[in-house]
Amino acid sequence: MLEKISKIKRIVIIAIIIQLLLLALLHFSLHKDIIIPAILIFLEAALAYIIISNYDTVIHEQAIGVKSALGTTAEEAYIKGGLGLVMYDDDYVVTWMSELFDKIGIDRVGHKILTWVPEADDLIAGRSDTALVPLDDKIYEISRIENAQIIVFKDITALDRYRNQYEDEKIVVGFANFDNYDESTQYVDEAEASTINTALRTPLNEYFDNFGVLAKRINNASYYLVLNESILTKLIEDKFSILNKIRKAAQENDVIVTLSMAFARGSKDYNELDSMVSNLMDLAETRGGDQVAIQKLGEEVKYYGGSSEAAEKHSKVRVRVISHALRDLIMASTNVIICGHKDADFDCIGSSLCVAQMVKALHKPVCIIAKTGGIEEKLSKALKDNEEELKEEVNFVTESEAINQLQDNTLVIMCDHHNKSISNGSKLLDDAKKVVIIDHHRRSTETGVKPVLIYIEAAASSTCELVTEMIPYVSRKTDLSEIDATIMLAGMIIDTQNWRVRTGARTYEAASTLRQMGANPTLANQFLKDTFEEFFDKSLALANSEKYDNGIIIAPVKDRMMTRSLMSQVADSLLNIQGVNGAFVIANSDKETCISARSNGKINVQVIMEAMGGGGHLASAAVQRDMMDIDELKNELLEAIDNYFKEEASDESDT
Repeated sequence: MLEKISKIKRIVIIAIIIQLLLLALLHFSLHKDIIIPAILIFLEAALAYIIISNYDTVIHEQAIGVKSALGTTAEEAYIKGGLGLVMYDDDYVVTWMSELFDKIGIDRVGHKILTWVPEADDLIAGRSDTALVPLDDKIYEISRIENAQIIVFKDITALDRYRNQYEDEKIVVGFANFDNYDESTQYVDEAEASTINTALRTPLNEYFDNFGVLAKRINNASYYLVLNESILTKLIEDKFSILNKIRKAAQENDVIVTLSMAFARGSKDYNELDSMVSNLMDLAETRGGDQVAIQKLGEEVKYYGGSSEAAEKHSKVRVRVISHALRDLIMASTNVIICGHKDADFDCIGSSLCVAQMVKALHKPVCIIAKTGGIEEKLSKALKDNEEELKEEVNFVTESEAINQLQDNTLVIMCDHHNKSISNGSKLLDDAKKVVIIDHHRRSTETGVKPVLIYIEAAASSTCELVTEMIPYVSRKTDLSEIDATIMLAGMIIDTQNWRVRTGARTYEAASTLRQMGANPTLANQFLKDTFEEFFDKSLALANSEKYDNGIIIAPVKDRMMTRSLMSQVADSLLNIQGVNGAFVIANSDKETCISARSNGKINVQVIMEAMGGGGHLASAAVQRDMMDIDELKNELLEAIDNYFKEEASDESDT
């Protein structure tokens, strides 16, 4: 309002000056007397001044009137209670402010309220009821009086401080565990074990002490942690640098040990927090370890770290325990249904065939869902070429046929996947009472099912490796045919990128077992040969590849549809180029736009793909989206890669 008054004053002054100039012009050009007109102009100016001054007085009296309406006692009460009122006009200009603002030295009368307090925008528009505004080291909660152009300011500085203090002091329960500790120390002597313990525990205890974490050792490898939200925030800001320190200390002592941690928060129920942190620890471990899993009750799990591949375990104790549990579940079931993932590959069908043969050895009816959900091309041809032999061994069914066989005591086994959303038996899983998961992919937060038994081993090369190891413990009478063993071997060849990645002693041991059971390496490689069309598509993708910094190569394919299997093969081929550490192929596949990612182990493509909503392994990962522009997805990929290397650089500097 004051701005408008000032504008009017300027206009009046300009008008008077113009009139005086005209009079002077008349006097000098026409030699006429201008005394009387000049007197009239001065009278006009005086009248304008009086009118404008009276207008100022009216505004002041309006403020006094509001003050009178409130009363002196109310005024003092408003100031004492930290309440302030602000009135504004139709142009959102402040016309009056209560005495609270005089006391704190704020005068915004005549200014746009949204320029002063932009937080009031949603309030005035009716999109929110309250908003928080910081003013001069104080926090005010603002609200609008309905059907009036008045905003109420309430000083909640103390309340906000207590609220923040309450949030900061909320309890957080944690768990820390040295991954692969027992495997690394079981064969060393006492002196060496003591040296390893000191090298690992000393930096960990110092880290917890520095941040004020209460850590109680449960056993040689595990700690139970108690802290609060404030400490957890500091740990997150530190990016859990202890992971790098433990990894480095382990390397210096020539052991393969990493650290995993889990933190549960957001509940007053300690039993609930304890249950949450146990599940989170399982998640961190089954995703390969060397990472931190954090969850607030009711929210998604957040992961930090996970920059190294899961270490292979030499002991087969867990295999034996899981196998015996699976055998008991099979024996207690009326029948077994095996489901794989959509667009099933050699590892999926191969492991399913192996499990089916183990179930048959225990004399239980079994079927495999393979007629719906899709099968990748090379596998489809292999199954068709050996259709007659396979029909005699196993019963391939559609999901609908499997649902008709589902009973209350039916056991459903998920092979090579653990998420219902990508299963070729997703509808079946909705009604299944007993579900078992056998998989080698890093575990995602949600599975969509409640399994009675879960066996996810991220260190394994493939699910075929896992089930091969289970054979002698489930039933030594399991009889794999040559075609079964060959399909399984082909699955291992693909998932290890021709034995180049994720291959440990147990991988080759499983391959040796399959060879003894009749697997034909020549036939397996014959299954994996390209057709001319596939060779052409591969060549096109390779020709479109683009090289970037840090040994990254991206192949966007815009003009042709590609199967996901073919995309992964192109990515594998790109890794054969010197200096390439990570390869990404982007193409449309069926009704989706996909990225297939591969690395030589120096880059964690799983972290990059997870940032885009996908997943996988350190050296093999992918993401699928609804059909979208290839260039748009490539730009998103480049951004995710940049963020990954920034994080890596930050971790190295912390170390």
